Amino acid sequence: MKKKVLAAIMAVVLVVGLTACGGGGKSESKETSSNDTKKESGELIKVGIINNDPNESGYRTANDKDMKEMFTKENGYDASFAYSLKNDEQITAAQKFIQDGVDYLLLSAADTAGWDSVLQDAQDAGIRVILFDRTIDADESLYEASIVSDMAQEGQTAVDWLKEQGLSEYNIIHLQGVMGSAAQQGRTGALDKAVSSDGWKLVTQQTAEWNAEKAQQIVQSVIDSGESFNVIYAENDDMAKGAVAALDKANIAHGVGKDVIIMGFDCNKWALEELLAQNWNYDGQCNPFQASYIDEIIKTIEDGGTVAEKVVIMEEKGFDATTITQEDVDTYGI
Repeated sequence: MKKKVLAAIMAVVLVVGLTACGGGGKSESKETSSNDTKKESGELIKVGIINNDPNESGYRTANDKDMKEMFTKENGYDASFAYSLKNDEQITAAQKFIQDGVDYLLLSAADTAGWDSVLQDAQDAGIRVILFDRTIDADESLYEASIVSDMAQEGQTAVDWLKEQGLSEYNIIHLQGVMGSAAQQGRTGALDKAVSSDGWKLVTQQTAEWNAEKAQQIVQSVIDSGESFNVIYAENDDMAKGAVAALDKANIAHGVGKDVIIMGFDCNKWALEELLAQNWNYDGQCNPFQASYIDEIIKTIEDGGTVAEKVVIMEEKGFDATTITQEDVDTYGI
């Protein structure tokens, strides 16, 4: 998928934890004059960018890289970055950015709740807030726009695919992401509904916090218990990788036509290659390339215009191991 339009001064670095969300098509940078997004006074536009740990996953690495390539001095920005997977640390970073007098606060929230007060402080200080990657539970009047994935739809697309497999029974190991994050809520919600309505069985439902090692431990414990399962629904690729490591250690066959269906999310290139080799069965796309959308919104505001859409939903799809092509891997892998 191509983007609609198309630095890093490290100021606050709060690095903790490990992972979530993944890729759409490769983004194409638009050549931007260094004067395009400067204020009339010639000053750089000051932005504070709060994100999750860029080391959490291939998705987050791609997302962080996309932001750093866009918000540069050459493109008219003075950007500072803060990283954490904890809401309270992100809120502390937001408060510091407000004190520093940024013009725009760009936020990928670790948790959907708890943002009303700090966003109100930003608004009172005349700072524009733009959400990216993840939604929050806050009044829409507190932010200019939200450029996000539809996590609930990602989950529904995956669950619809799983239903279409027509298994005689569904015994599922469900590996959840960081609890409370938009990605976890959306991907969990769709599966929970199917379990309730279709009589599927959750052998276990635990958070591995986006982490491969924790996922491997959870799956290993199920294997050791002797309980039967035939589906692993992992809410990101890293957890799917960890699950597969446990299966391989126990010599349990997985993938197309094998004993266990493997499902992941994010479309890391290496994960799509596992689909192409039919070692995995399904991977759901989560598009990390939001920077050009944010840049376009900032340009519109700086030019005195009105933002056309409050919520911009990234285009995404799911991939099946029986139909994926090398071109898909090359185009959509992150």
